[in-house]
Amino acid sequence: EVQLVESGGGLVQAGGSLRLSCAASGFTFDDYAIAWFRQAPGKEREGVACISSSDGSTFYADSVKGRFTFSRNNAKNTVYLQMNSLKPEDTAVYYCAADDSAVITPKGSRYDYWGQGTQVTVSS
Repeated sequence: EVQLVESGGGLVQAGGSLRLSCAASGFTFDDYAIAWFRQAPGKEREGVACISSSDGSTFYADSVKGRFTFSRNNAKNTVYLQMNSLKPEDTAVYYCAADDSAVITPKGSRYDYWGQGTQVTVSS
């Protein structure tokens, strides 16, 4: 059974930090690009960051560039999203997703597997 389980969300004040984790199982993790998406109430889903399966190359949305860092540990089948300098507009449910393509993309339709999400709330 394929599983992606996010953790690390919570409530933090503006300017603070959180580290999200996504633990994967049930598929060959090393072969999959992983991405973080977020969705705030009343807004469209946004691709926040992606990391490739091969060379660890990354993509970041302009809204998080310079503040978020995406990394993966293939030995632990886990990815991490370090989020610094958080802003109230970062408030959303954050989802991780897996795609077996060699090319990373922030387009959600490309992703095969999804987690259940973790809530991040940033207070002003």
